[in-house]
Amino acid sequence: MVSEVRTEITDRVAVLTLANPARRNALDADLSAKLATAVRTAAADGAAGALVVTGDGPAFCAGGDLDELAGADPATLHAVYAGFLAVAECPLPTVAAVNGAAVGAGLNLALACDVRLAGPRARFDARFLPLGLHPGGGYTWMVQRALGPQGAAALTLFGDVLDAAEAARTGLVHRVADDVVAAAVELAGNAAAAPPDVVRTTKATLRLTSAMSTQAEAVEVEVRAQAASVRSAEFRERLAALQARISRSAR
Repeated sequence: MVSEVRTEITDRVAVLTLANPARRNALDADLSAKLATAVRTAAADGAAGALVVTGDGPAFCAGGDLDELAGADPATLHAVYAGFLAVAECPLPTVAAVNGAAVGAGLNLALACDVRLAGPRARFDARFLPLGLHPGGGYTWMVQRALGPQGAAALTLFGDVLDAAEAARTGLVHRVADDVVAAAVELAGNAAAAPPDVVRTTKATLRLTSAMSTQAEAVEVEVRAQAASVRSAEFRERLAALQARISRSAR
């Protein structure tokens, strides 16, 4: 079976499904390129306001393709990184619906999303060091932001493997859901229902202010963006609708 990334858009939420079940959705350069294309297409065509990334079960993504990695040079590695880096750089809000094992590069893919939800069968396994493989693709930066230094060390250096419950306890995932794709679509739908420009700007602001050292710096970034949103037609329309609902409920 040829690997693919299926895209389904419902109520402005694009669900991207990695499908290479014979290899448990392992990310080779081909599948990674298809994922990057799917992400950029969804972000550019205006039909989607948020993305959900998942795998064709039972796995989420079993990592990089080992045959390809065996002879990889830096150019090949960058090609493998392309899919999850496109997710990381996506201007739309992104949710990982981790329905099974997220191993190595698959863990990178989950970490690249803004929010991670775990299904009951989810499992998070770095597995770089047992293979004699150094982490790549920005993994060490992403995992420390998600888990802090101690949690990142436990997962990476000490080979700790987290199931869904432990991932939720440690903060690696936002929550656990029985139907993880449906839960991810519902969550993503909240972002997709908001005005697209303000959603994209707010996501960019979150990233920018996360690296700032003082609240005062964040205030100066936010005041310009908030002032622009106040002048938007979307804000005026939604404010008028809210005021009308408040008026009706007060009668």
